[in-house]
Amino acid sequence: MRVPVLDKDRKPLMPTKASRARRWLKEGKAKIVHNDLNIFCIQLLMEPSGYNKQPIALGLDPGKKFTGVGVQSAKFTLFMAHLILPFSDVTKKMSGRLILRRARRGRRINRKVAFCKRAHRQKRFENRKQNKLPPSIRANKELELRVTKEIIKLFPVTQITYEYIKAKGDKGFSPVMVGQKVMLQWLSEIAPTNTQEGWQTSILRQQLGLSKDKKDKSKQTPETHAHDGIALASSNFMRFEKFHATSSRGHRWVGEVAVTPAPFRIISRPNLFRRQLYFENPVKDIPGNRKRKGGTITPFGFRSGDLVKADKSGKSYIGWIGGYTQTPKTKNVSIYDHNWRRIGQFSLTKVQLIKRSTKLCVTA
Repeated sequence: MRVPVLDKDRKPLMPTKASRARRWLKEGKAKIVHNDLNIFCIQLLMEPSGYNKQPIALGLDPGKKFTGVGVQSAKFTLFMAHLILPFSDVTKKMSGRLILRRARRGRRINRKVAFCKRAHRQKRFENRKQNKLPPSIRANKELELRVTKEIIKLFPVTQITYEYIKAKGDKGFSPVMVGQKVMLQWLSEIAPTNTQEGWQTSILRQQLGLSKDKKDKSKQTPETHAHDGIALASSNFMRFEKFHATSSRGHRWVGEVAVTPAPFRIISRPNLFRRQLYFENPVKDIPGNRKRKGGTITPFGFRSGDLVKADKSGKSYIGWIGGYTQTPKTKNVSIYDHNWRRIGQFSLTKVQLIKRSTKLCVTA
């Protein structure tokens, strides 16, 4: 495995061996640098011996609910990731918002008044241009872009390969296809970007000997989506090209790439809720005191999304803050895992802060 290296100005250099990184740390030539992707990384405290760099490619295999990420050079696999996209969560929130807005409009209108005299707000300006991304698709693409930017801070990426989806036949509307052009435009502003179709990725993945789990795409292993990201990145070093000789013709593989063990991370976004002053229906019994719903701030110094360590019944748990409960007798915080499933409620005195919220949940 290779360790990312940064120079004194925090610019990425070529990764090095883990043994060499340990030696530099022991000799005081480097220090450990923390990053949002939870990858072991070092920063040099002296001038490097050289700035020569080899080509490093980043492959992105986008999907509706999951995305595979792979970073590959010609000789080593550097990083793999499985992104859990927020498509379902955002869709559910937008549907709930639609219901609440309709209910508020219904309560506002006095139906005893003639229709022409009702409080119908007229259209003030034309803002229906129909050229914006749906919120669920935008959330997916922004998470992919955020992870891409974090990777480029650690590795000197020279090329990005993005799998371009083409739904043919009677497959109907595909959410994966929406926003591809916008995503490619965002990526091209970061590094040179090219595209590849799914059938090309499949052929190269089989040639590299990488397995593919097609039964359960939600399984959080490299075989579901990350291997496709490695195949996309490897396409910059190895291609299936035509050849025509005197006595034969056909296709052959040109180039060579080595797939090696690499760090694998599962990355998601904390499922945060905006602060809602009027949750569903107003409270009539307690005027001026409404039930709290949403928000990211707690009265205990923690924020939603903070990485913490908590103890209960002799066991230690590591997770992310997702909410709190406060009564005159108890002060508890709710802790969630990277799938945003609640681990449990813990007493405030047994919770220790590890890292402030970065809006990313990354497994170790």
